[in-house]
Amino acid sequence: MTEIAHGAVVVLPGEAILSRWWRTLDKGVLLSVTMLFAIGIVLGLAASVPLAERNGQSPFYYVERQVIFGAMAFVVMLSVSAMSPQLVRRLAVFGFAFALVALMLLPVLGTDFGKGATRWYSLGFASLQPSEFLKPVFITTAAWLMAAGAEPNGPPGKTISFAFLGLITIFLALQPDFGQAMLIIVAWSAVYFVAGAPIVLLTGVVGAVGLAGIIAYNNSEHFARRIDGFLSPDVDPRTQMGYAIDAIREGGFLGTGVNEGRVKWTLPDAHTDFIIAVAAEEYGMILVLAVIALFATITYRSLLRLCVERDVFIRLAGTGLTVLLASQAFINLGVAVRLLPAKGMTLPFVSYGGSSLIAMGLLMGMLLCFTRQRPQAEIGDHLLSNGYR
Repeated sequence: MTEIAHGAVVVLPGEAILSRWWRTLDKGVLLSVTMLFAIGIVLGLAASVPLAERNGQSPFYYVERQVIFGAMAFVVMLSVSAMSPQLVRRLAVFGFAFALVALMLLPVLGTDFGKGATRWYSLGFASLQPSEFLKPVFITTAAWLMAAGAEPNGPPGKTISFAFLGLITIFLALQPDFGQAMLIIVAWSAVYFVAGAPIVLLTGVVGAVGLAGIIAYNNSEHFARRIDGFLSPDVDPRTQMGYAIDAIREGGFLGTGVNEGRVKWTLPDAHTDFIIAVAAEEYGMILVLAVIALFATITYRSLLRLCVERDVFIRLAGTGLTVLLASQAFINLGVAVRLLPAKGMTLPFVSYGGSSLIAMGLLMGMLLCFTRQRPQAEIGDHLLSNGYR
């Protein structure tokens, strides 16, 4: 059989699509995601039973729903990962348009489910949080705009993406959802940095975020309460943060034992935002370190593959999605140990949540697509294709 070598991957003429997909896929990342989801199911068996009991549901009601949502997330992830980067880009642009409209209509049609923040659409059988889906499609769209702007006679991609970022931030602040706004700003800044943004402009973005934080603190009771609670030297043991810290302290290195934890009976969000507190109490620091290692593996392997990618769009989009995933995991874990103010953010693939799981499946599918090994043209070919002669 004739083999044609192009850079980092070998193209096999006549190879089946499924075979090529599996051969070029980053199976280490796929395994890490699968292990995170498995850990989430195990923790859900412990954390969600008390909640189901309080809500009059069957003991494993939330676990069963998590399995269903997780299966849907894996179907989305594997399907998107098999697409071409061009198709993923087009779907992301259309998806961004729909997600942005859905975000803008939340103040009119959305609901807060009694949590004080209008972030969801009630579908009767489930709820939908547009910001979860907005994150990956916006970052991919921003990467496309910046990549197009880098071409000769290209559009002002950086300016357009920055305008969209400002619009998204405003509507997220109206919910209010400052955590998601900060996450999107961080991921967009990473794409902007890789695209060659001047340090002065990035410094200006940081300054603008700081100014927005001061304004939000002075005008939002919700935001000010969380900041004051974070800065307070004492932690009220009756708050979610107090329960989480006690659980982590109680678990030690090896944990109290399976189903021996107490925090799940007192912590309202034990199955979502503070799932890592349940892990720390029952399974100890050893499981927490394993979760951190899995996220680190996904981040490292993805960035390593993107380092050799010569397509500007793929490099920018992949970097932004990787930073988005890693940042959300860092924020969730940081809140649990009081390194960061409470954000109301799930731990990817581990926490319970339909919108979060499916949106993360979409994100990982896009990332797996962008990090698949593919023929890399010579650098001279890229320069010629961009008009440099």
